[in-house]
Amino acid sequence: MRDFHLPGRSTAYAANGMCATSHPFAAQEAVNVLREGGNAVDAAATAALMLGLLEPAMTGIGGDMFALVWKPGESKPRGLNGSGRAPAALNAAMLREQGHETIPLDSAHAVSVPGAIDAFDTLLRDHGTRGWDQVLAPSIRLAREGHPVAPKAAYDWANEGVGKLSGAARQHFLLNDRAPKAGERFAYPAKAEALELIAKQGRAGFYEGPVAEDMVASLNALGGVHTLDDFAKTACTWVEPISGDYRGTTLWELPPNGQGATAILMAKILAGFDLGSLDPFGAERAHLEAETARLAYHARNSLIADADTPGAAERLEHMLSDVTVDAMRSQIDPARMRPDLLGEMDKLHALGPNGAPHRDTIYITVIDKDRMAVSLIYSVFHAFGGGLASTKYGINFQNRGGGFSLVEGHPNELKGGNRPMHTIIPAMLSNGETPLATFGVMGGQYQSCGHARAISNLLDYGMDPQEVMDGARCFPQDGKLDVERGYAAEVVEQLHVMGHTINRDIGPIGGGQMILLDHANGCLVGGSDPRKDGVALGW
Repeated sequence: MRDFHLPGRSTAYAANGMCATSHPFAAQEAVNVLREGGNAVDAAATAALMLGLLEPAMTGIGGDMFALVWKPGESKPRGLNGSGRAPAALNAAMLREQGHETIPLDSAHAVSVPGAIDAFDTLLRDHGTRGWDQVLAPSIRLAREGHPVAPKAAYDWANEGVGKLSGAARQHFLLNDRAPKAGERFAYPAKAEALELIAKQGRAGFYEGPVAEDMVASLNALGGVHTLDDFAKTACTWVEPISGDYRGTTLWELPPNGQGATAILMAKILAGFDLGSLDPFGAERAHLEAETARLAYHARNSLIADADTPGAAERLEHMLSDVTVDAMRSQIDPARMRPDLLGEMDKLHALGPNGAPHRDTIYITVIDKDRMAVSLIYSVFHAFGGGLASTKYGINFQNRGGGFSLVEGHPNELKGGNRPMHTIIPAMLSNGETPLATFGVMGGQYQSCGHARAISNLLDYGMDPQEVMDGARCFPQDGKLDVERGYAAEVVEQLHVMGHTINRDIGPIGGGQMILLDHANGCLVGGSDPRKDGVALGW
């Protein structure tokens, strides 16, 4: 329970509906949609599209989107994969011949075709009640009139944007060649024109006509091999979610090409340890989580790829099998970090680097009065994607193609028309066929680890949704253990003694939101991460 003597944020409670996301303007607009009779899909789409303007380093219509939707009366959620594909004319051999070992993240070759608008179009058509004109009206107004920049958005703009934005992106996303400061008004007149075309024409206003022509011409001028046909053929996919058990509660994730299976794998491994008996912010728990993450991400990098690639189903089954889980858990020493840990796992599956670093995105969850629940995540991968934008309309391009491997024969090898391994993952929890919570944790590569920590905070330690998101985080990457300043100095020293190389020179690790369905009291309980500007709001 929150100590009211200390700074912090109260958990939000509401009866009729709730939104939790990373910017208060978006959360407020989502609640407005619910008040006006729109459903959770309408509200989530409206607010998410606004976030592309409010937090341009994190997301935009040049990116991808994934969602889970749990409709009232149904026994499980539905999944939507809105990730775009590599242009048909691009392949790994081309880049290997140019001397590349990984995809240059600031190049047009890292730009996969944006899938988000097609996914929003499908989501609204199949489960929404509002048209594009209503959904985009708040975003068009924001783009035309501008808005005061929020503190965390300004921080991201200055620390992750200015140095990487190039060409047209500098014209569309900077003020006199500098990042806007908190409180300064920022507008997108060119993007407003693109949004107005989408409002009138739907998906065709983005994937065909002037906006598509601007994107393709701009990418081609940057060395890309994208075509208008690549854009016109973009199509999202309704998919069957995957699930796994944790302490008798079901964790729902999207299947590959997303990394949701990694979160399920981590949960299965950690279920074999009595985490509830440990200090939630002590060294023992952090160590077990870090070692589990090292193993699970090793499997991810080796096995996860486009679901259409040969052997994808078999790789997923192997990754989540009890044999794999037991073998991984048996390799963890609860007292010390094992430098040889990953070498042992090569006996289980083929090793292949993936190169998908810890980066940026937005997450939003909405539940309406009828208890339709939406868990949605929407991203351009790195901050401002690759730092590139289209010339006329200022569409910032994702660099999601950086999630491909250039290793010949790797399941996730770059091939024209394929989807890359994806880091963004929305999630839900249920008790049997009854939804319990919707949640997501931003932060690129961290997300699977963040999901495992979030459900452990909730189920092992009895934290409420705000406490789940408030708690300090750590994450192993690049041979070090990133540790937030929320960990006590003596805990960090103990982790060092256990063998971890500590890295505290980091920014905040991710962000997140959660809404819990309190069926006993007939209310919704929400929390929003203090690492972002947002809130949980209800009515």
